[in-house]
Amino acid sequence: MIAFVTTNEGKFREVSAALAEASVRIVREDRSYPEIQADRLEKVVRFAATILDDQIPGDYLIDDSGLFLDAFGGFPGVYSSYVQKRLGCAGILRLLAEGKSRAATFETVFLLRQGDSHEVFHGECQGTIASGEAGTGGFGFDPIFIPQGATKTFAEMSLAEKNRFSHRARAVAALLAHLRAPKEP
Repeated sequence: MIAFVTTNEGKFREVSAALAEASVRIVREDRSYPEIQADRLEKVVRFAATILDDQIPGDYLIDDSGLFLDAFGGFPGVYSSYVQKRLGCAGILRLLAEGKSRAATFETVFLLRQGDSHEVFHGECQGTIASGEAGTGGFGFDPIFIPQGATKTFAEMSLAEKNRFSHRARAVAALLAHLRAPKEP
């Protein structure tokens, strides 16, 4: 059993659905943990693990995700949650209204603790920011992000559709490859 430590119910739904297809069961540990201000998602989860190792018994999974806009050198990136709370999707659309590049990348970094080991897994999804909000599904910036190769925003997709494209699903795939790999004796 792996505890997924997150206050975000949407993240839990996405990850547990993807892992359930591979018969990996997780439980949600609904709690927050300190997140340092850093320039990379991996630094955020590695710092969090130094604290959670003493607080969470057994195996756990944590993640940090961000929306990286090309027009702003990757901003909001690691600050995506804060920007979502302060500006929301409408604020991002206003920032891009001046004809700036709408190219964007969603990234996720997972950290899995098993025993004394910490492993990190990455997932990335390139796409564009839509001209307006569309859809009611998902969470965060999903109503404005259109993944490369799609015509709908994440918020317009079913969970199964989103998991075919998403950064988080790609990180789950990397995690599953690790969990399925033969273990050294």
